[in-house]
Amino acid sequence: MKHPSSREFFAYWDGKRARARAPDRSEIEPQAVRHLLGDIFVLSCEADAGFPFRVAGTRVCALFGTDVKDKSFSALFAAASKREIEDIISAVAEDMLPAVAGLTATSQSCAQIHLELLLLPFAARAHTPISLTGVLAPFETPQGPISDLRLASWRYLHEPEKILPRVVRKLAIARGLMVYEGLR
Repeated sequence: MKHPSSREFFAYWDGKRARARAPDRSEIEPQAVRHLLGDIFVLSCEADAGFPFRVAGTRVCALFGTDVKDKSFSALFAAASKREIEDIISAVAEDMLPAVAGLTATSQSCAQIHLELLLLPFAARAHTPISLTGVLAPFETPQGPISDLRLASWRYLHEPEKILPRVVRKLAIARGLMVYEGLR
């Protein structure tokens, strides 16, 4: 992680989770990260709706020039990066696997802007919609709203071998052939 907001929020999240894979959403206290709230957001894990924002900080909204609450997160990405960011978000939510990504975007003045995206899962609770939190922070101040986010790089923050396999999921590939993802 390169951005100070990402490093600080990750350290706070990591401290709250202790030995668990992820902290409960109720354990995150906004007052403790008050100075970071402008860069923090919460996404609802509704793939069909494009992972809409449940909450978005003021600096996140300012990046796009509008209030992004209830708007699709994946729709902010250029077509070439949209499917990949949806896959990353799904892995963060389902596997409780934190991720960090380097992004580029185009500003209103056609300048290229560099950003860092941190995605952190919440512990799943029964009868509660799955959500995740994160930070979206630019390295330089854009002149006007940005658009067309593109993934430049990304990685998970834990070794895959240390993480429990994904819940067994059946995928029908062809008639009569079943693939069970997550088994070794």
